[in-house]
Amino acid sequence: MSRLSNSISHKDADTNRGYYVDYEFRRNTLDDSFHAEFSMGHEALGRWLVDELGTDHNAIDEVLDNLKHVMEQGGEWNRPGKVFHLQLLQEEALIQANITMEGSDEEMPDLDLHAYDEESVSLCGPEDLLLVLEAWQDFIRRYGR
Repeated sequence: MSRLSNSISHKDADTNRGYYVDYEFRRNTLDDSFHAEFSMGHEALGRWLVDELGTDHNAIDEVLDNLKHVMEQGGEWNRPGKVFHLQLLQEEALIQANITMEGSDEEMPDLDLHAYDEESVSLCGPEDLLLVLEAWQDFIRRYGR
């Protein structure tokens, strides 16, 4: 099994509060599958990487190009996916499961879904997403076939 573990630390300039995002990328050599696990509160980011981008270098390049454009020029860019939706703004990146988005066509049962929601939404700074995407791209290039 190929593995890369890393973490990102970030301190919010406005609130002076910091946070860490720990993540681990793995490739299962038996079935050539790739996996990305992220620390609590950022699980959706890992699922989005695997489910929406996977090892598609063109999709990763598209997101990287648009992320850099939004970071430099401002504006907004959205990338709807099969399971997750990515929204990029100059100050934040939001990854959200389609089913949790307001106005979703699918009805959700009337249950306590707080824990589910936390695993279905990730919010981070664009700089952090850039670091993660570049690390993911490097990992799949290095260990992919």
